[in-house]
Amino acid sequence: MDTDTTNNPARCTCLSEPGVPTCGGGTDNVSKSGTRTTDSIITPANRLDHFLARWGVNREGHRVEPGLYRLGNPGHDSPVFASANYTLSYDALRSALAGYDAFILVLDTRGINVWCAAGKGTFGTEELVRRIAVTGLAMVVSHKKIIVPQLGAPGISWPEVLRLSGFSVEYGPVRARDLPEYLKTHTATPAMRRVGFPIRDRIVLIPVELGHVALPALVATVALLFLAGPVAALAALAAVTAGTALFPVLLPFIPTQDFSTKGYILGGLVAIPFAAAFASAPGLPGWATTAGALVPLLIIPAVTAYLALNFTGSTTFTSRTGVKKEIFRYVPVMALMAGIGVILGIVLGISRLVGMI
Repeated sequence: MDTDTTNNPARCTCLSEPGVPTCGGGTDNVSKSGTRTTDSIITPANRLDHFLARWGVNREGHRVEPGLYRLGNPGHDSPVFASANYTLSYDALRSALAGYDAFILVLDTRGINVWCAAGKGTFGTEELVRRIAVTGLAMVVSHKKIIVPQLGAPGISWPEVLRLSGFSVEYGPVRARDLPEYLKTHTATPAMRRVGFPIRDRIVLIPVELGHVALPALVATVALLFLAGPVAALAALAAVTAGTALFPVLLPFIPTQDFSTKGYILGGLVAIPFAAAFASAPGLPGWATTAGALVPLLIIPAVTAYLALNFTGSTTFTSRTGVKKEIFRYVPVMALMAGIGVILGIVLGISRLVGMI
């Protein structure tokens, strides 16, 4: 999440010469004050960037240059909106403001979206105050107000911003698409304040989670295919699919509060058919069928729960302290279950090689 953005075809180059294409497909005319220009057009290159970001490709490269951007033809009294320098966050904001004259103050969140960056502190008070000073915002606009997305509130302390910069913070709606309605009165309706996590938003997360585990999952599947047969290989695929694809779809319907225990429940259900298949394998002694049934019952829930835990950073259902408690409480259990399952699997494999079963 550092500096390499050269492979991102949709990012602003943001050089200091005029005539350089921007993320919005316009012209990056950099003024003496360092203000850049953008527009509200989402180009095919931007859509490709969004697709690659959702699949986790070049994860560190989906960013725009921090700084102050002019959208349309803003004047001294035009509104100022704060955004993360993650391309999806920035593009959602500028596209929602089509037809408006405004300034966009892009904070350096290291290519992380507003919600996650607020939790990490990069979309925070210190960075906002620093960016106000660096861009000379006080000399660009006559008012002293910045509209911050509601999901950035955990990182932004408005009293501190006011004290340190003289600018007041106005918390806008959760979703950028609600901004045109919000700007009519600068008052958010309850619906604008409500944070939802519908199935459409949950499904969007699947590709990037699959991308993170695709290679190790493929290696494990191929290894198990040769070492333990097609049923074991299928079990590996089932564990990964359950943790990365089934879990976000079924999240609200699985009982319990913790993501980890939800993952254990889902993984346990997925493991039952494989445990039954190993338990009923013909020609094996009782201890081998018992051990064979225990392997998927131990490994699949542990893997699914671990992958499910990754989704805590993608929702507002959890807090930073809640996530830490889950990690310390359940990750050791996951490691223990997976370890015992792997040991049993190795014992069965060795027994098969030496002719004991």
